[in-house]
Amino acid sequence: MKYTVIDRGDPLSRELAERFHQLAGSRGLTPSEESPEIVVSIGGDGTLLEAFHQYVDRIASVSFVGIHTGHLGFFADWQKDELEELVELMASETPNIVRYPLAEIEVETASGVTRYTAVNEATIKGVDGTVVSQININDEIFEMFRGDGIVISTPPGSTAYNKSVGGAIVHPHIEALQIAEIASINNRVYRTLGSSVLLPKHHHCDIISKKEQRLTLTIDHLYFLINDLRSVRCRVSNDKISFARYRPFPFWNRVREAFLGDYEQ
Repeated sequence: MKYTVIDRGDPLSRELAERFHQLAGSRGLTPSEESPEIVVSIGGDGTLLEAFHQYVDRIASVSFVGIHTGHLGFFADWQKDELEELVELMASETPNIVRYPLAEIEVETASGVTRYTAVNEATIKGVDGTVVSQININDEIFEMFRGDGIVISTPPGSTAYNKSVGGAIVHPHIEALQIAEIASINNRVYRTLGSSVLLPKHHHCDIISKKEQRLTLTIDHLYFLINDLRSVRCRVSNDKISFARYRPFPFWNRVREAFLGDYEQ
């Protein structure tokens, strides 16, 4: 098996990466930055997002494994003291491949169209004031939005920023996108639904800028300042991110552990 390791860059993560390479070499695994089958992320969920975007052009042929150096994250199955067990399983077992939906984000500015893929979310926020946008669903006007911003999340990203603004947590086996408002203003001119909206795979939404405004656009951990936004089109991507599971850790268990803690009857 060919693998590569991407670490957060802090001393602990670098130390764990070196140890992983030593263990992997002793079990016959082959390091390959160019064409890995497994991408091992050591750090936090942000590190895995960076790993994804580094290998987004090879998304159909790679799977990801997360090793968390802090508390267990949503994308990490393994703790820092479990390297030997993980390497042993990678060398001897065939993993269960779990695929999660992604978001396709198409950004149109005065200079052209750029396409991105998001694991967690895309957000639009105002720099100097509120965001003023028209939101279309399937090319039909849905609402006029004015507020602090808009979050477009995938199901795996529904537990992140989306949850903090009141969006629903969505199981990653549901292929959908969620649109959630950040502090919307409602009056006779700008009227919004006031709740998040789920769009199925065959739908799309367009967020159309309705005035000259400086905006920030984030795609996962990527950050852009845009002065000439025309529109952002969002839909469920045809691609998916793959995780190599060497032991079961159901999604709802992750949610419970992250937000509720242990439950004793």
